[in-house]
Amino acid sequence: MSRSAVLQVRVGAVNLDVPRSIGYYGGAAAAVALGLVEPPLGLVIAAVPLLKLLTHRGLPLAVQFVGEVLEGASKPIGGDDEAVFHVDDEQKDYEEAIRIARLLEHARRLPEPREA
Repeated sequence: MSRSAVLQVRVGAVNLDVPRSIGYYGGAAAAVALGLVEPPLGLVIAAVPLLKLLTHRGLPLAVQFVGEVLEGASKPIGGDDEAVFHVDDEQKDYEEAIRIARLLEHARRLPEPREA
């Protein structure tokens, strides 16, 4: 997650931000219970974090494509907000580590700055 959470639970490669999840799903349930949104819309709102999981790079390309389409469709109802849970992308982490290592190697090859 991009920020540290008070309480995170990890199940396999999935990280769950517990307080944000409670707030998110509690808010959706309260909106339905108070009649602010109809139950079908509440269900769609509740499904947005699950739809984001379909975009994980480890899934087949067709599933990722469907996930991207559904994620795009969820944008009008706040689907672009930070997810309450996400899947770790080990390949992405590896690629970022390689990029950083290359930058460090490049920096080591730079000449020492001369003092004026």
